[in-house]
Amino acid sequence: MQRINLTGPESTGKSTLSAQLAAHFGTSCTLEYAREYLAAHGPAYTLPDLAAIARGQLRNEETAAAAAAAQGCALLFCDTDLLVIKVWAEHAFGSCPAWILEELRRPRYALTLLPDVDLPWQPDPLREHPHLRQHFMQLYRHELQALGWPTVEISGSKEVRLTRAVAAVEKLLR
Repeated sequence: MQRINLTGPESTGKSTLSAQLAAHFGTSCTLEYAREYLAAHGPAYTLPDLAAIARGQLRNEETAAAAAAAQGCALLFCDTDLLVIKVWAEHAFGSCPAWILEELRRPRYALTLLPDVDLPWQPDPLREHPHLRQHFMQLYRHELQALGWPTVEISGSKEVRLTRAVAAVEKLLR
């Protein structure tokens, strides 16, 4: 099974695009575990909360991969990843748990899609820092380059993003 990851700053359409790609390719996608966790525990978080969110995200991904494989699907779209946890942990607390850094070094994704910050900010009680979107976009670019993950940046309107993302995945599948 090939996993396609969507990572990057807040309010860039990762969840929407993950669902659209899963529907287009007839497979499933993981959900962003942080939303579930913060809905249950409140929007304030600590470094141990981020570690718990990271573990939940990995569990969601493994569960979704097993379900997709059982259905004969060759692709799984992952809405966010541990890189999001790393970026937020370092931004909010100045450090990231070592086990997350170690996990990030393990090959997991055949392709990472990085949606740009060119869509309008969508307010949400769980989102922070609308004024730092460009800063975070640069961080993600730098981190992805340092990790050496195959990455395609996706920009444009929602419709254009889907077209570009489908093209990137189809190129991978050739």
